[in-house]
Amino acid sequence: MFRRFSSDFAIFSIFLDFIGINAALVLASLLRGLLSLLSFVKDLPAQVQLPVELYVIFPLVWLLVMLQFSVYDGRRNLRVVDEFGSLSMAAILAAVSMAGILYFTYRDVSRFLFLFFIILAYALMLGWRLTARIAFRVNLDHGMQQHRVLILGAGEIGRRLVEQIRAQPYLGLKVVGFLDDNPDKQAGMPEVLGPLDAARTVIYQQRVEEVVVALPLSAHRRLTQVVSVLQDLPVRVRVIPDFFSLTLHRATFEEFAGIPMLDLRAPALSEYQRMIKRAFDLLVTLLTMPFVLPVMAVITLAIRFDSPGSILFNAERVGENGRRFTMHKFRTMVADADKLQHLVEHINQDGQVLFKRPNDPRVTRVGHFLRKTSLDELPQLLNVLKGEMSLVGPRPELPSLVERYALWQRKRFVVPQGMTGWWQVNGRSDKPMHLHTDEDLYYVQHYSIWLDLQILARTIWVVLRGKGAY
Repeated sequence: MFRRFSSDFAIFSIFLDFIGINAALVLASLLRGLLSLLSFVKDLPAQVQLPVELYVIFPLVWLLVMLQFSVYDGRRNLRVVDEFGSLSMAAILAAVSMAGILYFTYRDVSRFLFLFFIILAYALMLGWRLTARIAFRVNLDHGMQQHRVLILGAGEIGRRLVEQIRAQPYLGLKVVGFLDDNPDKQAGMPEVLGPLDAARTVIYQQRVEEVVVALPLSAHRRLTQVVSVLQDLPVRVRVIPDFFSLTLHRATFEEFAGIPMLDLRAPALSEYQRMIKRAFDLLVTLLTMPFVLPVMAVITLAIRFDSPGSILFNAERVGENGRRFTMHKFRTMVADADKLQHLVEHINQDGQVLFKRPNDPRVTRVGHFLRKTSLDELPQLLNVLKGEMSLVGPRPELPSLVERYALWQRKRFVVPQGMTGWWQVNGRSDKPMHLHTDEDLYYVQHYSIWLDLQILARTIWVVLRGKGAY
């Protein structure tokens, strides 16, 4: 994996953080008197003397936690949001750990002093990292600290790699060109610098540091020859396996029974992202339940008095990784509505089958209101609590429709399916569910907890407008 910084910089980072944490302790003790100006803070002397042991214990605890969160791993936290996310999570856990230490040892330390110290330490560590990133970006803009990359193979895989590199300038990678044995590519693509046999010459001339082999499977023997020729050169050689057409989202190497293997269906979310997403789902769901349950009780009575039949509509859906589960909704149609499907099913001008339309004759009076306000989706909070769904994600799909999916459409199932998603805030029923896969893939490719928050906020506005709901 590409490293954003060297081991020396990681050691330097640990040293800076150690100094910063101790500096925060000193500043907090010196400035504690200023907090006494607040009416709800206990008055203390202008300067507080902290136990000397804390100047060793606190930095060690904080640094150990950050090591656990891979804050100093040069192969991770390439994006600024990832680094600051790891730093923030480490700060929270470190604060809890140090608070526990104070509770069992130095209980006379002021709580506001401790909180002030946490804020100062976090600000100092965040500040120098921001400064380092800005300096790094300035150097990149001036052509400094760039890793020069040569790509062997100017086919689809190689071109996709160039697009990815250009989309991530913070990596500091510069593609010097391609090498390819295809004469047509040598003549028609100015960025192709010659055949594969010119690798050694181009590496010396262009001062290449990274060589990426992006050859098709049919060129396996050529791959062996090229790699053997580069063995004595001071360059990193990486190989892109030509299995992208088989992957659902991304592929990773991992050990299986002690043997390194390529996982063609690696999870789209990292363990850290999955943990944050699940914790967010549980927290929001449990906090809203006291307000939602009375509303659900009223809806239950309304459905009961409006039309005969069950309160809930339970249907099989396809969830994450193709797992099937029972999704819950409030019933909005007459009993046995599935038998009347032919009344609304139609084909649009593009030859695509649509299963919904405005003024559906099967929808009840209460059902029309529930659909317009999306209140019929509330029972899916039970699916969220059970871990079958998430608050945000692609909508669970009918198994019968999934069977017709092309391979690229199945990529929408690599993340937890959600109650609301990117499609819902960009069209809802105006664009039928089985035709919105491009929006789902946008969510998969750009996932972050901040995107989830944005979608939830926009969902509230879309529901209030009632746009596209029927």
